[in-house]
Amino acid sequence: MASWLRRRKSEERKKGGEEKKVVLDGTEIRELVENKEAFTSFVEHKFQELDVNRDGKLSVEELQPAVADVGAALGLPVHGISPDSDHIYSEVLNEFTHGKQEVVSKSEFKEVLSDILLGMAAGLKRDPIMILRIDGEDLKEFVESPRFEPEAIAIFSQVESANEPLHKCLTVGLQQLRVEHGMPPASDSWVISNIVEPALQSLSIDRLEQPASQEIFLEEFKKLLNSIIQHLRQHPIIVAHSENTFDGSGIKRLLSNKFELEKLLDSVWRDLPKDHHQKTSKDYLRVALDGMASSAGLPPYGAVDQVDDIVNDAFKMVNADDGKIVDEAEFKKTLTEILGSLMLRLEGNSISVSSNSVVHGPLESSSPLFPPSSLSSSQSQGE
Repeated sequence: MASWLRRRKSEERKKGGEEKKVVLDGTEIRELVENKEAFTSFVEHKFQELDVNRDGKLSVEELQPAVADVGAALGLPVHGISPDSDHIYSEVLNEFTHGKQEVVSKSEFKEVLSDILLGMAAGLKRDPIMILRIDGEDLKEFVESPRFEPEAIAIFSQVESANEPLHKCLTVGLQQLRVEHGMPPASDSWVISNIVEPALQSLSIDRLEQPASQEIFLEEFKKLLNSIIQHLRQHPIIVAHSENTFDGSGIKRLLSNKFELEKLLDSVWRDLPKDHHQKTSKDYLRVALDGMASSAGLPPYGAVDQVDDIVNDAFKMVNADDGKIVDEAEFKKTLTEILGSLMLRLEGNSISVSSNSVVHGPLESSSPLFPPSSLSSSQSQGE
């Protein structure tokens, strides 16, 4: 089917007719959901892929690939790795099953999938993801520019240690370079095996084991980068780059809109399990906060360590982890207090994070849930 991610040129610079930078901003996701005919066809196709036993309904087991893909799209660790983020997988499954159903109909699957995709579109609009094609040209430009030597000297001053061999200094030095320099993530295992290590082998083994002076470091660092440039020309690498700043503005906007706040609180409360007195445990406050995260400009719990730390502090301040059973009014009041605390903390000390992930495998391959990317003209390093 047609691609679902908007390819938008962020700059005119190209090589061989291929865009070197595109931005995924969620536009086509929203267009897909809002096009009733196209979205119905899309849901039909995906439902058939997931409905293994062809009974016209999706069991909890058949939904697992869809839940896993939602987690991957949110940037979460694989289910089972982190207890802090595993509850998000459970919450996604609960969205599909409404917390109690053993099977999900096609109409229910369509409704929940629509909500998930629109949430992702909103997230990408707020924090777009740049897809970069790193082919050695930007790194070559950096190495040949006047800023190379002063930046390399600064890097050496950070990694220099008495009697450290040149090999270690060069390796640590590479990790100081960013995609802005034209360097893919030097800590990625594929980059290490296929780019960094072959480039290091082009240098003198004897010299690599000797202590590094600044002069030797500058000379060998340039040689190493030139070798990396040649390898990148042969094996261009696709990197997904994102930058996010959490400054409390999303929470402030939400708290100032009483109608939207009440609507959101009602929504998360409605989906929580309750006893026969219509009360629930404060243990579900984290689940509820995750349900409001996108609207409040927050990442999912478990996605950003620095934000997790202030969330944990906010929960301690209101004794949110005491397991107490509370009614609707107290639950909503406590959740609102948590949001207010987070807003004040982030306004006073915003958190900025960036990530660079090497895209492994063909970008045009389809997952069990989400449609393929439109970046078919770009070559991934595994090809």
